[in-house]
Amino acid sequence: MVFPAFNPNSFWNYLATCEAVGAKYPAAPLGLITVAALLPSEWPVRLVNLNTEALDPKDWEWADLVMTGGMLPQQVGTLEVIAEAKRRSKPVVVGGPDATSSPHIYAGADFRVLGEAEEILSEFVSAWRSGSSSGTFEAKGFPDVTRSPIPRFDLLKFDDYLHVGVQYSRGCPFNCEFCDIIELYGRVPRAKTTEQILREIEALHAAGYRGHVDFVDDNLIGNRKALKTFLPELVKWQEAHRWPFEFTTEATVNLADDPELLDMLQAASFFAIFVGIESPDTETLVHMQKRQNTRRVLAESIQKIYRAGIFVNAGFIVGFDTERATVAEAMIECIDATSIPVCMVGLLYALPNTQLTRRLTAEGRLHVGHDHAQDAEASDQCTAGLNFETVRPRIDALRDYRQVLESVYAPASYFARVRAVGRVLDGSKRRFRQTAKHWIRDLRGLGTMIWRLGIRDRRTRREYWKTMFDCLRRNPKAVRYVGAMCALYLHLGPFSRHVTAGLDKKIAGLAVAPKREVTRDAKSPAVAPSPIREAEAAT
Repeated sequence: MVFPAFNPNSFWNYLATCEAVGAKYPAAPLGLITVAALLPSEWPVRLVNLNTEALDPKDWEWADLVMTGGMLPQQVGTLEVIAEAKRRSKPVVVGGPDATSSPHIYAGADFRVLGEAEEILSEFVSAWRSGSSSGTFEAKGFPDVTRSPIPRFDLLKFDDYLHVGVQYSRGCPFNCEFCDIIELYGRVPRAKTTEQILREIEALHAAGYRGHVDFVDDNLIGNRKALKTFLPELVKWQEAHRWPFEFTTEATVNLADDPELLDMLQAASFFAIFVGIESPDTETLVHMQKRQNTRRVLAESIQKIYRAGIFVNAGFIVGFDTERATVAEAMIECIDATSIPVCMVGLLYALPNTQLTRRLTAEGRLHVGHDHAQDAEASDQCTAGLNFETVRPRIDALRDYRQVLESVYAPASYFARVRAVGRVLDGSKRRFRQTAKHWIRDLRGLGTMIWRLGIRDRRTRREYWKTMFDCLRRNPKAVRYVGAMCALYLHLGPFSRHVTAGLDKKIAGLAVAPKREVTRDAKSPAVAPSPIREAEAAT
């Protein structure tokens, strides 16, 4: 099993932060180790994560079969694995969300397993045993996740990662136009049983892992009734095992409307969540079908989550049709008002098989034939996007995007938000017990932070010390999490400067290209390929 490399310069790789504490990559490949558990028990399995290690020629010689696949930012890496397997005459199977969304891109693989693996992988195994040399196996619907096996945690090298993942549920009840989660996993959240997910957590514990566990659900609170049944049992498990884990996850911001659920998450030792805010503009939220974000004052909702001892990371997107010329100022003001340090600000990207892509295709605005795999800068939404004709001038969207990035990741702005979180974050109920290994890792990271942020870098020196002393004086129980947010700047500062430098090149190219605009109410489906597209490096 080969987990492909993510494209370089991704928002999510946090490599500088990983290096500070001695890890190699943030997250372990949960999908592949779940597939490994679905294979016949007599099949010997090796896992190689190309984000943490290289493939040894002996691995190729050993293998009878290569299994690979991943997400869109891994497309280039996945195709490289397939090509190398073919060169070595090794049969190769590809699966995962990108292959499911764009199976034609992976036609070079011998076998394609499309959709969730639980109820389709057995068909591939039967075909392989019968001597088939190729085939496509496609799930007909969304499988019952209560039949999903315990992942093969034994295949992981835990020290390589900042955290290890588990999955409680799949699917999301909301209907955001740009999102592919509802296309891949449905709008009816499917949750594992309480006993089942506790067995997974127990297996992870038995494998020797301690520390940060990420619930990789795209919306953990999609099925609140089931979650509220599970969380008290998770608390009991944690107490019985002396609090070996602390958790993160992803949820919608309406979590703030449920104080009971917030208390449960805090009691179970959840310390961070990712939420999709996307835009501060109500018209834009309605247009993207994210009305759940319009029924609130965002800053108040985020403060409620902070007061539950959980800090927030958030996603924002530039490039919607309804955006106004003031979008940059409004987004910066929103980020500052909510005091969210880690903001994944990206350009809108029309993902395959989404409502957005279908609408843009019908309007003749999608850039047909765009090849993500040939785009050297297409790391993620931060460096690729706007793969369609924009309503307002593209150069204006890029300038606004650049303005947001430059502002929110300026050291003074970033660390001011960290200080604001540190003052209100409730760490009084934190019961996670760190092992000696984690203390050593944290001390190593602290030493690296002090050197890089507090001594060597003149841009961050004053802000770093100001932030740490502010937390120690006002809310010392939050200092570990304030330190973690500071450590993330080891990656986010250089990354934001890398992206803005790339944007400068794009903007300069567009400044001399013919201008083209699309009116919001245009009904004509025919929009010719953009003459400015040739001047862009990543759309």
